[in-house]
Amino acid sequence: MVRLIMSGKGEGKTKQLIELMNTAAETENGCMVCIEASHNIGFNLRSQVRMIDAGEYQLNNFDTLRGFISGLYAGNYDITNIFFDNLSKIVKNPVVSDLEAFLQWLDSFGEANGIKFVATLSGDPSTATDVMKRYM
Repeated sequence: MVRLIMSGKGEGKTKQLIELMNTAAETENGCMVCIEASHNIGFNLRSQVRMIDAGEYQLNNFDTLRGFISGLYAGNYDITNIFFDNLSKIVKNPVVSDLEAFLQWLDSFGEANGIKFVATLSGDPSTATDVMKRYM
């Protein structure tokens, strides 16, 4: 399952993501991971959520991010949820077709491995493509 939260800057995406992470930490038994562009939201989370600063691992394109997620899962089959705080900051200025392909890959990977993905993305929801809307 993939969920995309898309809205403009300062419209509460991170707050909503924190609430979803804390709810997952309270209700689910697996491991949770949050990948963020810079370390800024960890203090608001339950300790069950593992925070990863994408900048420390140079996760600056979707191919690298796919490999990183695959490696996380290969090292820990107990991961049930992966959250992304602002894909447009993790992958600097993503190309729309690459973003769509990444969302579709997340959907397939998540279904095959029992992982739920939630990602935030800065932008006007009215500009979302049909592929992006499928996950909103």
